[in-house]
Amino acid sequence: MSAERLKARVRTLRYEATRIVSVELVPTGNTTFPSFTAGAHIDLHLPNGIVRSYSLVNAQTEVDRYVIAVFDEPDSRGGSRYIHELLRCGAQIEIGSPRNQFALDESATSSVLIAGGIGITAILCMAHRLRALRRDVRVAYAARSRVDAAFVDDLTSLGIEVELHFSDEHHGRRFDMDAWLATQPDGTHAYCCGPKSMIDAFELACERASIRDVHLERFHPVEGAVAASTETYVVELARSGRTIEVAPGASLLDTLLKEGVDIDYSCREGICGACEVRVVAGQPVHRDSILNAAQREANEVMYVCVSHSTWSSRRNERLVLDL
Repeated sequence: MSAERLKARVRTLRYEATRIVSVELVPTGNTTFPSFTAGAHIDLHLPNGIVRSYSLVNAQTEVDRYVIAVFDEPDSRGGSRYIHELLRCGAQIEIGSPRNQFALDESATSSVLIAGGIGITAILCMAHRLRALRRDVRVAYAARSRVDAAFVDDLTSLGIEVELHFSDEHHGRRFDMDAWLATQPDGTHAYCCGPKSMIDAFELACERASIRDVHLERFHPVEGAVAASTETYVVELARSGRTIEVAPGASLLDTLLKEGVDIDYSCREGICGACEVRVVAGQPVHRDSILNAAQREANEVMYVCVSHSTWSSRRNERLVLDL
């Protein structure tokens, strides 16, 4: 059940800000890419064997190209470093079809979008969409310095209300999210993509501002997430009828792969959504950084790279997955 892979060619590489390059991908041959929605991301299957997920920056009406932006992580595990140092215009690579774990609610009468650093990627795509729909939208974009901020001109040229905050121009002070969110109208949907410190501040500020419709995308997993159960449990694969035992300390994803189950995956941290599997029966222990409280309670899907089960084989209780 691996996700479809698409053939793409790198048409342009462009320096956007300090340690940030954008990559414009076009389809090979006389074709177009699958459509996508604002907030979506794609997987890049890099020639060095690494798979990494990146948000789509461009407007969702542009299916003749995909544009992503990549920050050169100082502690890169090989993905961003390869793109910055070895990827070249004209290179052909495989990419995954778009998927969206950070979807935009287009029915909202008012939306605010907050980006920190490279988090502008998904936020810019959302801003394009809300502007095209003529929705009420405001954007706040924070970075340490202007030279660290990508796509500022693209954002400000949309003709929407934009608040730019660069810490080095405010004596090192961070963006006052509480004050900004407190001025937003009732019923506002709030979105945030950025580093952990910003996400944490965003969640608290939304709570204090009584904003109920809160949407966020993380770069890193929530602290305390673990990938394995401390006891043996059994997983039943509904489609194939197979039964697989997962040993204590083993991740569900690794066990499925070892047993030859064809399943897509990427980050192994519960943040990209590639390994989403539908839950048929049983109660997973959700350890991802994607699902909100209501979605976890609904118990319709799980992310098998980090989530697991406490249902013991000794009690003959099983987690049943749509595999």
